[in-house]
This record gives sequence, structure tokens and C-alpha cells, in this order.
Amino acid sequence: MTRSTLRPAMLLALLGALSVGLPESGGAQYFGRNKVQYEHFDFRIMRTSHFDLYFYPAESLVVHDAGRLAERWYARHSDSFRHTFDRKSVVFYADQPDFQQTNVVGEELSEGTGGVTEGLRTRVVMPFTGIYADNDHVLGHELVHVFQYSVAEAGPGGLQRLNSLPLWLIEGMAEYFSLGRDNPLTAMWLRDAAEREKLPTIHQLNTDSRFFPYRYGQALWAYVGGRWGDRAVVDVYRTSLRVGFEDGIRRVLGISTDSLSKDWIASTRRAYLPVLEGRTRPNQAGDPVLQVNRKSGEMNLAPTVSPDGKLVAFFARRGLFEIELFVADAQTGRLIKKLAGPTSNSHFDAITFISSSGAWSPDNQKFAFIAQAEGNHEIAILDVGSGNIERRVRVPGIGAISNIAWSPDGQTIAFSGQQGGIADLYLINIAAGTVRQLTNDRYGDIQPTWSPDGKTIAFSSDRGPSTNFETMTFSDLQLATIDVASGQIRVYSPFAHGKHLNPQYSPDGRSLFFISDQDGFCDIYRLELASGALSRVTRLSTGVSGITATSPALTVAPSSGRMLFSVFEDQGYAVYALDASRTRGEPMASGGGSSVASAGVLPPGDTPGRATVTNYLRDPLTGLVTGVDFNTAPYHSTFALDAVGQPSLGVSAGGPFGTGVAGGVSFLFGDQLSDRQIGLAVQANGTVQDIGGQLQYANLKNRWNWGASVEHIPYQYGYYGATKTANGLYSQDIILQRIFLDQAGVTTAYPFSSTRRLEFGTNATRVGYSTQVQSIIFDSFGNPVNQTVESRPSPPPVYYASGSMAYVGDNSYSAFTNPIQGERFRFEVSPTAGTLTYTTLLADYRKYF
Repeated sequence: MTRSTLRPAMLLALLGALSVGLPESGGAQYFGRNKVQYEHFDFRIMRTSHFDLYFYPAESLVVHDAGRLAERWYARHSDSFRHTFDRKSVVFYADQPDFQQTNVVGEELSEGTGGVTEGLRTRVVMPFTGIYADNDHVLGHELVHVFQYSVAEAGPGGLQRLNSLPLWLIEGMAEYFSLGRDNPLTAMWLRDAAEREKLPTIHQLNTDSRFFPYRYGQALWAYVGGRWGDRAVVDVYRTSLRVGFEDGIRRVLGISTDSLSKDWIASTRRAYLPVLEGRTRPNQAGDPVLQVNRKSGEMNLAPTVSPDGKLVAFFARRGLFEIELFVADAQTGRLIKKLAGPTSNSHFDAITFISSSGAWSPDNQKFAFIAQAEGNHEIAILDVGSGNIERRVRVPGIGAISNIAWSPDGQTIAFSGQQGGIADLYLINIAAGTVRQLTNDRYGDIQPTWSPDGKTIAFSSDRGPSTNFETMTFSDLQLATIDVASGQIRVYSPFAHGKHLNPQYSPDGRSLFFISDQDGFCDIYRLELASGALSRVTRLSTGVSGITATSPALTVAPSSGRMLFSVFEDQGYAVYALDASRTRGEPMASGGGSSVASAGVLPPGDTPGRATVTNYLRDPLTGLVTGVDFNTAPYHSTFALDAVGQPSLGVSAGGPFGTGVAGGVSFLFGDQLSDRQIGLAVQANGTVQDIGGQLQYANLKNRWNWGASVEHIPYQYGYYGATKTANGLYSQDIILQRIFLDQAGVTTAYPFSSTRRLEFGTNATRVGYSTQVQSIIFDSFGNPVNQTVESRPSPPPVYYASGSMAYVGDNSYSAFTNPIQGERFRFEVSPTAGTLTYTTLLADYRKYF
């Protein structure tokens, strides 16, 4: 028997490849996490010369500034790429929790995603960070991708060529064009690899995921730009789209990828190894507390030492996937317990760890940290002894919180809160829940810490002399203090260049410890507040650092003065400690120090006359517009074609099933924010009777997601039969049977969180049948003498209606093919009535270890 079947999955796959979030007719996906629209955003459009900026009213001030930055980046990148485009869209969100609710990107977004450029319409989607310089970097990075897409679309092969290029080439180029070569964070990665003799080759960047493509890709492009000029970077990209990156490098640069690897590695070693002489290796930074001892890339992040110096809370990955909160002995590093994690507390969607550390209560009994729930950040307070969450504090109007600090009297928590895309300082009274805003301006104020007497808060801020909102230039982060009673602010700039980060008071309140990269190395310094005297506490070959350039990495015990800090080591982060007696540091000249320019600069330096990137980063005025002609209009949701699935077509003639056509095409339509989507697919596999189609609509704008679909799907199968007739002739029969599935349905889902949801669905179904017999009569010599085609009686159609209600949970993490951590469950009841009447009960629970 020969069988030919058209499965409904073929149609679903066409639509599924275009839209992850589109519900199926019979209900939502069986398992899977949820993207929750906790809030309703009233989007507007701000139009600049080259961009449509989508925003909501709370962001108005920052979006106008972002429009000026976008136009400046357009001028820079259009010159670098020698390419222009008419208009592109940028969707802004006020903070990271809002950004994670976007539908423009279908997949789940995490704290580590600072922005996305999607490929259907080349839309940029990004949250504001609260710090203008960081906003500028992310926007510049994503607009490089916009130009990369636009150049690729204009050439032969389109986006398929772009997708064939390695990630280090794409992301490294975006980092280099937005940050340049003066970048201590990336230089730290290179120094670490050079010191360990583990600088990667280009082949390793292509094949080994241990080598971070953003950092190493940026460094490699900086080398190409420094040796051949920055124009060569774009030339390699354009040529690689046509012939592949290896041939692209060979044609433009005149050397092979192997030779380029050797030259780059040699140049990096020449640049960095001499400046490492006399510096402390990471594993000798202090008393080891939390080590990188299992594998390269292990992370121990944002250490926070208890006031008595006995315990340290920190974020780490002890399993395969998620970052969790732990507490350990601050002397030995012995792990005491896990305090919290996304899978251990169903009330949290996530725990923030990249830009935030926690805070101990003055009595060492409680620990506060920042969690994400219901679309906003909140402060969670737990009892360290029992591990129980005692209180969850939400701050109305504040979408994102970072860097909390508990006051010495235990009554108040200070934090950096983000409202409308701007980071300011706030105080919240723990008992009463009252909130006081300490700062209120466009400056970014982060990482507050209390003085021992509780009268002053030190913090990091871009309130430096270089910040100018007219020219859109921004200072490196400076140190600042604010008098809690009066609100008076004083700015400290110990060094003329470099960041000043993560301030911590000494136990006597007379000094501030802080992190600076003033000489290209991220080290700890001590500033005497009264005299301004400076001392160097560490002198590391890599640096004191967290994941990003502004991540917290330093903590000092208020009672004992014991200092703990995270050190970049072997592509991971270890925690070391210094007793108070070892934190006095080595005195140094105020405002200076031994500046080693090359330590934070990516080799080999600029080529005179061809340093396009360095030149435009030093020129804030070229391309900068005033924005007076920007106009704003309401956003109206209208459908447009997002994508067309690759069409296929085939024709068959003769054979047992006769002449027919096979093929299909699919379309995805959506609005600009992808809140509403329409999917259409058509598939043929034979005659007119064998054409199937499916139309789906999804509305994802609100927390209640719903969708509707109609479909007609034919199934066809056939078999042979042969009989001998009464007059000695033979009849060969081909029996073609078809089943037609016609269905219309509506489904809706209410997500309680990213891991829990309630689903409802209903649909009406008709199942029809058709039987056709093709008979060919042969004589005894095998010659055909007659042929007939007839329809035979088929079973009557089946009609039924069904409904479903399901409670679904999924906090699992998957490896290559299957989940290996977390749990999944689905409890469902589905009654069916009509020609067929029955009820299905389903209970499915799975735990992964």
C-alpha cells in the first residue's frame, strides 16, 4: 500500500516559523513560559529626519534627547558604511521591566539583554538605562545593526548572507563602532587572556562559545581598524556578505584568517604584557573567599558583606542555568545556604544581579535584594536564618530599582530608582512605606551607600564637568555625596579621567573607597574626604569588576572594615578579601597617578588620517540636531506585511495519483509593535480538493492574550487493489480517500507570571470524508482496455464542539533537546459534545533534575 499524507503540522510550521507568539486554534502551547503584558503602554510616535521613535508619555524628555542621539549616530554610521536609508523605527521603554514586556521580540528577554534589533522590519527595541552615556552606547550599537541589515538587504542574497556571518563579526563591529578602542572593560578581557596565554584565534571565536563574541569581536575589529583604517572594517563586512568572511578578509586585507589571528594575538601581547609588570595577578589579589575553581567563566557577583564582616551574600550560578542568591562565610568562603532563586520562589519572575547588589540590615539578621514581579522591580526582605521572605516592598511609579542600601538605624532603605528613563535617588521608610525622592534631574545617580552616622549618602553620578545636555556629551561617573536632611550635593572628581564607581565608606566615615579605571586598570582607591588625599588599594593585572563597566564589585563591612571585592579572572569572577589593616593603600598624587594609556586602549592604536571611529566619538557636534523640528503624533495600530515564508511549488504528472500541484506559501502581518498579528498559510498537495489553508489572528496587547483561527486541512491517502473480472480481464484499482478537517476556534490565556498561566479555548469542528476509485481494466496481455473514475459512498460528516480549560506551569531550563532543570505541569479538562461526546481529563507533571 502506498500512502501520501498532508499533515496539519506542515501548515502550522509555516506560521510558527514566522510568529512564535501566535496561538494555535485549540489552545496555547502545551508547556512553555509566558511573556506577560503587565502594563498598558499608551504609545506615541516622535518623528525625526530618519527615525520613527515609539514611546509613551513618561519617557517624553528622554526620548527627545534620544532622537538627537539617534540622528547623530545616523550621520556617523552612514558615513562609515557609505550607505543611507529613508526611515527606521526605534521602540523605547522606560526601564528594563517594561522592555521585557515587548511583543516586538517574541522570545523571552532577560536582564542581560540591553537592546534588540529584530529582522522582520529592522526595528530597534531598547530600554533606557537611567544613565545617558549608557543609553548612547546601546543606541549606537543597535543602529550599527540597522545599517548591517540595510546593507545586506540591498545586496544579493539578502539577509541569508548576513545570517551566515559569525557572531563576533556582527556584534564586535557594533561594539567597536559604538565604543571605539578606548575601552577598559574589553581591554581587561584581553589582558586576562594574554596573561594566561589564551587569546583566541578567529577559528576559536567561530567554534568555541567560551569566548565572548562582543568583547573579542570588538578587539579584533579595533585591530583591523588600527592597522588598515576603519574603512576596511566596513569593506570586510560588505565583501563577506558576498563571498563569506574568510574570503572577505583575504580579499580586503590581503591576508588569511590564520595570519590575521597570529598578527592580532602578537600585537595584543606586545601591547599589554609590558604594562602588567609589577602588577598583582588575580589569584593573589587578597585572601581568597569565592574562587573560580571549576571551569572557565564561573561567576561570583556583587558581593555584599554583613556589617560584622562574618557573612557575605552574593549572586552566582551553581547549577547550569540561573543566577541565584547565596550566603557564605566571609572568611573561608564556605557556602552556607541558598537564599533565593527564580525557580525557588514562584512569586518572582527574576532576581536582578547585573547592575545591583543587596543590602544587610544593621543587626546582620535580614538581607534585602531586588526582585522582579508583576512587571516592576521590588525590594524583597528575607530573614537570613530561616530563608523566608518577610516582606516585599513596591515603590509606586518606580519601574526599575538598583543598588539598595540599608541605613545604620535600620529604618530606611536608600535606592536608585528609574522613572521615565532617568535614575534618581530615593529613600523608603520600611515601617511606614513612605517614599522621599532625594534627586530629581536628568543626571544619572546610582549606587548609594550610607555614611556610618546616617547623615550622608555617597553615590556615583554623571554630574561631572563634561556633561552637557545641549551638546549631548556625558562625563564619566564621578563620586558625589548628598546631605540627607538638606539635599545638598557635593561632587568629587579624584581623577581627571575614568569612572569613579561603587563608593563605600570606611568604618570611621572619613574616607570613601571606590573603583576607578583612570589608568586603564579597574582598581580600588581610597579618598580622604576632608583632605582629598588619594591612596591606591589594589594594583591588579586584570581588574576589580562585575559583568558590565558599572556593575557593583566592592563591599566594606561597616563594623570591622573588612573589604571584599570581585576580580575578573579566567573569564570569570572571583571574590577576594582584605582586612582593614590592608585597605589603607599606597598614597598617590591627587588627581593623577601613573597613567598608562595603553592599558585601557585596544591595540594597535589608530592609523593617522584613517581613524574614523575615534574621530567621530571625539566630535559631539557633527550630525547633532537641536530637535526643534521633531513632531509627535498618536500611535495607531495598522497592519502591514511583516514577512513571507519561502514559497515552494512542484508539479506532478501521471503516476498512481495523477496530475497535481504541490507547494505552499505563508504570510505574516502585524502592527508596528507586534501587538496584533495575522498569519495566513496555504498548502497544496494534489488537486483542487487537496488545497489546505489556515488563517490565524492573535491579540497580544493586554494581559489577556487571545486569538482566533479558521482552517481547512485535507488529509489524503491511497492504496492499490487488483481483482480478476468474470470475463477474464484484470482490474487495477487506485482508491484515494480524503479526510477534510474544518475547524474554527478561539483561545485565550491569562498569565499570572512568566511561569504560570490559565488557558481557555473553544472550537467547532467538522470532519468530512471522500472516497474516489480510479479503475483501469487490462486484457490478458496486459493492455489497458478501459478506465473509469467514480466516487463511492463515504461516511457522513462528524460535527462536534469542544472547550478546554487548563492551568499550566513551566519554570524549566532546556539543554540541547530536553529540559534538564526545573518543573513543568499541565492540568486540563476538555469536554466535547456533538456527534462525538466525551470529556478528557489531563494531569501531566514533570520534574527535571
